[in-house]
Amino acid sequence: MITKIDELRKWRNAVSGSVGFVPTMGGLHDGHLSLVKASNDTCDNTIVSIYVNPAQFSPNEDLSNYPRDLQTDIEKLGKYSVDALFFPDDCQMYPNGFSTSVSESQLSSKLEGKSRPTHFAGVTTIVSKLFNLVNPTHAFFGKKDAQQLRVIQKMVTDLNFDINIIPYDIVRETNGLAMSSRNKYLSSEERRRAGIINEALTKARELLNQGEQSTEEVKLFISDKILSEPLSKIDYVSIADHVTLDEVSGLVQSDVLVSVAIFFAKVRLIDNFEFMIRD
Repeated sequence: MITKIDELRKWRNAVSGSVGFVPTMGGLHDGHLSLVKASNDTCDNTIVSIYVNPAQFSPNEDLSNYPRDLQTDIEKLGKYSVDALFFPDDCQMYPNGFSTSVSESQLSSKLEGKSRPTHFAGVTTIVSKLFNLVNPTHAFFGKKDAQQLRVIQKMVTDLNFDINIIPYDIVRETNGLAMSSRNKYLSSEERRRAGIINEALTKARELLNQGEQSTEEVKLFISDKILSEPLSKIDYVSIADHVTLDEVSGLVQSDVLVSVAIFFAKVRLIDNFEFMIRD
């Protein structure tokens, strides 16, 4: 395990071939591990980082009790070929006097950005720092955080990072709930009932496949389905342009991202699917 930046640079300078990078905040689950496996399958070397980044949490969010269990995370990673694990502390990543940030201005203000206005600046700042330190050839991100994926892709393009960003499909629990470190906050019964989120999205996809084009009708269906579960409270239901993330009104006539953010038993959960217009 590497904890210091100078140790990380020494490791990076000593390796050759392709380097796959999986940045995480720990609390590892099968979604994270699918990214590690993808890196193993794609690259000569794999490095995983675990760092709970305070800059992407708002004051009223769950930084202090975000799931942390390093030993369990290490045990889970032991089943894969991980050449390095980077586990820095705040002093390494944000030294005294730190005053520089990286922000993206087009995609970050929408969807999650409306509810969490400082979130993406924290994400892009820490990911750009990690990219500079690790210098990976490939970096792997899950599609559950669909907006984050697009923001990072935009940052990589705009800032000329020579990195292949590899998106990977959402990994789900047996009831369809998208895997998330925050699922640990739910009781087993709450986790079972939270499957209503994916159930609503799955049926909404069926509606679109069957020819429904009205964004309002699809969003209303999703909302009604999710709110049929008393533990649910909706933050947003969105049908947005697949690339720009601008909200689509009227009819679905191009590729869209259908996404939701739901407070479920006081835990904020997100999920989504991409709907592509067939030729």
